[in-house]
Amino acid sequence: METSTPTLTSLETRATSGSGTRGSAEEIFRATRARELALSRLLMAYITTGLLFMLFPGTLLGVWNLLQISGRESAGLISPAWLQAHGHAQVFGWIGSFLLGIGFYSIPKLRGEATQAVRAAWVCWALWTAGVAVRWSSTVYLWHWRVLLALASILELAAFLIFFRVISQHRPQDSGKSKLEPWVWAVLTATLGFFAVVITNVAGSFYVALYGDSPAFPHRFDQRYLALMGWGFLAPFVWGFSAKWLRVFLGLKTLRSGVLIGALAVNCTGVVLAITGQVALATWIFVASAALAIAAIRIFERSEQPAKTKGVHASFPAFVRMAYGWLLVAALLGLGASIWDTSGGIWGASRHALTVGFISVMVLSIGQRILPAFAGMRLLWSTKLMFAGLLLLNVGCTLRVSSEVLAYQGYAAWAWSVLPGSALLELAALTTFAVNILGTFVLEPSHVSNQPVVVGIPELLAQGTRR
Repeated sequence: METSTPTLTSLETRATSGSGTRGSAEEIFRATRARELALSRLLMAYITTGLLFMLFPGTLLGVWNLLQISGRESAGLISPAWLQAHGHAQVFGWIGSFLLGIGFYSIPKLRGEATQAVRAAWVCWALWTAGVAVRWSSTVYLWHWRVLLALASILELAAFLIFFRVISQHRPQDSGKSKLEPWVWAVLTATLGFFAVVITNVAGSFYVALYGDSPAFPHRFDQRYLALMGWGFLAPFVWGFSAKWLRVFLGLKTLRSGVLIGALAVNCTGVVLAITGQVALATWIFVASAALAIAAIRIFERSEQPAKTKGVHASFPAFVRMAYGWLLVAALLGLGASIWDTSGGIWGASRHALTVGFISVMVLSIGQRILPAFAGMRLLWSTKLMFAGLLLLNVGCTLRVSSEVLAYQGYAAWAWSVLPGSALLELAALTTFAVNILGTFVLEPSHVSNQPVVVGIPELLAQGTRR
């Protein structure tokens, strides 16, 4: 007996086998709506998981680490394993979960083949979440860490390979275009960087499991790993999505496509130099690639159209530009660190400017612009919370970056007392972001089931979602 509510699989099968009658049109519409709802639930699972990793294993541990560093006035007395556990939770647990979820949500929609992709995506979610959780707990609590560290890296690799297999099925000819657009090249470059990060994590995990006396990666290996992670993976991803969406969101002038390709080529050169040990030379290259990316996207040039701030706080364009200011600060601090750093403080400030000032500010800005639309065409719960979170994050990052240089380098002893306050401000900012996104998922109704037509992603984002 046929049930009254057909499954997504049965709807897709029946819809594609129709002959253009009224009934088949209704089946197609119902299948499209069911697919939209299934992908929205999937995305919300990834985003919620990412928020949990961001707040608890990531930010709270980071605050605790910084309180210990500030109290002892030395980073050398803190467990490197705990520092790396914090970073892994933030990059793999938070940013990685976000990117995997958005990737699964977007690519199957473009291909119209969501059923198998959704099943694969749930398997990927389970493996990725388990891998990150096992990695964090084994690193922090040291319980059977040699076995669990290696196991966690394999789980993360398996999850990424599932993701890569699904997105690799998307072809440029699907969109009717003969060649890839520059933003796609940026995202592909970043995806390969992501893969390299995952593979490097596996290699490092097995090495310390076999030969290390703690789960922390050796310092020289970790420095190169961080360069690969920051400049080979995170930065190009943001550049790619910026090239895709910021002209719409901020009304920017037309992308300089050739300059963006040049920025990617220069940046890849810097990453190769960094991982081969030529870190000082790589820092000059990263300054050049950051400047080229900014020039390509035209982020600081006068907009030719009004920014689309419907549904978000009116300060949204200003914070996006602040994020790109942090990118340039991060690159310049890295250059300065290669010349003057004596204690790790300038290097740490450079990484913080990149990961928090650039990456996190962009996530808080763009995430609150697109995630409500992706998650069932919802409205952002509170634009005021969006502004508060972004303001707190930028103030906290400013205090952290400046105080880290002053304190670690011995320029000003009072700066040690500022570091805890900067960490608490950033914790408050990220908590505000999490509350706003979860409030959007839980308290704001989905409008997918109420729409006569399922709106495409580009049109939805261009128009805004606020009623």
